[in-house]
Amino acid sequence: MKQKKWLLLISILFGFTLFLTACGGNDEGEKANANNKEDGEETAEKPEFLSMLTGGTSGTYYPLGGEMANIISEETGIQTDAQSSNASADNVVALRDGDAQIAFVQTDVMSNAVEGINTFEGDPVDNVVALGSLYPETIQIVTTKDSGINSVKDLAGKSVSVGAPGSGTYVNAEQILEIHDMSMADIKAQNLDFGESTGGIQDGNIDAAFITAGTPTGAVEGLAAQVDVSIVPIEQDKVDALIEKYPYYASDTVKAGTYDMKKDVPTVAVLAMLAVTTDLSEDVVYDITKAIYDNTDKISHDKSEYITKESALEGIGVDLHPGAKKYFDEEGISSAE
Repeated sequence: MKQKKWLLLISILFGFTLFLTACGGNDEGEKANANNKEDGEETAEKPEFLSMLTGGTSGTYYPLGGEMANIISEETGIQTDAQSSNASADNVVALRDGDAQIAFVQTDVMSNAVEGINTFEGDPVDNVVALGSLYPETIQIVTTKDSGINSVKDLAGKSVSVGAPGSGTYVNAEQILEIHDMSMADIKAQNLDFGESTGGIQDGNIDAAFITAGTPTGAVEGLAAQVDVSIVPIEQDKVDALIEKYPYYASDTVKAGTYDMKKDVPTVAVLAMLAVTTDLSEDVVYDITKAIYDNTDKISHDKSEYITKESALEGIGVDLHPGAKKYFDEEGISSAE
């Protein structure tokens, strides 16, 4: 009897030891797996660095992008660097190809990229989405008061800068000429960036330039300090026709006093927006979106007055990144669709 009790006790102790060993092993295994998962997720979801593409150094994107990159770095802990570029179309291509993660883009160019039209004819982009819109980008047809150019039709036969290769400005120029029953063949088109354009006007090498940027534009202000600047008007019937055919345009005005001009000049505008790659996680894009739109008071650029969370979904005709959508949903802001 004693022997049976002894064997039973040994069996119980042995079984209990196995149970403890199994539990301890599972705990350690689960902890290891959890730690590995957390480390892996952190690496995948929160990158150490972000590349933000802007535009030419003499435009609006570059200085504004520098300020935004600093805000993102400070608020999210992700080092974000603003880089100059050829702007909209090239920026979308760079995002598509994984060469950057966030970029300034015109809303019309982003729409073209998703639809696979114009610059993106037959090659639609499906891995770049919207974060939010920023401010109106005015199409300014810049010339001098003594150029003799007083209308779009007067550009015929003239040497005209239509923007850097890959820029949204080129598409804007093409569409505005089209509405006036003209084409690139009717002008001597020059592919120059903003600084080269205004420098060319000042030197007399070109007659006019299409510049799509927030007003006042630094390059044009520099030109106005040297010569009397004139902005070529777009008449209301042409504005209406352009908006009817390309709904991402809006009526706009270059106000009197801008570049020392005496009168308002009617024209059109598109919107500047930020685009991101779909590879960025929802949490990261949420943090970026919150960093920008909760801290617009930290932006010293003139365009900061237009950058608000309340207007951030205006003019966006493409999908929002889920992280941006989460932020705007929490703020009670929805697109006016």
